[in-house]
Amino acid sequence: MNRQAGYSFYAATAIFVAAVMFPFVWIFLASVKAPAYLYGRYAFDVVVPEYTLDNYVSVFANHPFGRYLLNSFAVGLLTMTVTLGIASFASYAIARLHFPGKTLFLGVLLAISMFPQIATISPLFLFMQSAGLRNTYAGLVIPYTTYALPLAIWYMTTFFRNIPYELEEAAKMDGASALVVFYKVLVPLVSPGLFTTAIIVFVDAWHEFLFSLTINTKESMMTVPVGIAMFQGEFTFPWGEISAAAVTVTVPIIVLVLLFQRRIISGLTSGAVKE
Repeated sequence: MNRQAGYSFYAATAIFVAAVMFPFVWIFLASVKAPAYLYGRYAFDVVVPEYTLDNYVSVFANHPFGRYLLNSFAVGLLTMTVTLGIASFASYAIARLHFPGKTLFLGVLLAISMFPQIATISPLFLFMQSAGLRNTYAGLVIPYTTYALPLAIWYMTTFFRNIPYELEEAAKMDGASALVVFYKVLVPLVSPGLFTTAIIVFVDAWHEFLFSLTINTKESMMTVPVGIAMFQGEFTFPWGEISAAAVTVTVPIIVLVLLFQRRIISGLTSGAVKE
């Protein structure tokens, strides 16, 4: 009976993995198919007479895709840096200080992240336009940080709460100031949470579409999701190029997660257990 249950578990897992991986495999196959075999009777065939890398070459040769990648990387990195800088101090204060209305504050903070982007895009657009921040990195970093901060603070607060007070008291008795205690004692202890939060914030900023489409309309300032959406022409739909661009954008994220999966898993699990 146990063996049958084990087989059933592995079979269900295999089916689940196949269902999750199917879209990625299908996009990759579309990216390497010759244009003649993307449509018609070969459209749904896995094996076709001709494969090519021309779609990948065309993405960079016929579009400023390198610029799109640079913009996405810069916006994601800036958003991650600003979010972690603010969230680390805010989460420490929430975890350590006792002040009236803290529970209400946390509830309001979480509610902010639940606002749909479409409900805030109009005032944000008007603000960025009046402040002269359209078609700039700051015009995207500000709203990205606004939406990333609530969850980042909630997540980091859990880690700071799990650090014993005795460590801070011992450092203060040795003459360390509050900032020294924070940077030299606390930050290294919550580094798994910081690292995991950084990855989540960066990936969210990397894939964001609506704000980038509305605020940064100049081609030289577009991010990757918007740039890919602009590939289609008036009478053509370059599915091969779009698939190649999608694969190119996804691969760095997959490599990043695979390289640091142990740290990510450590960050996800260490904050869930209270000492």
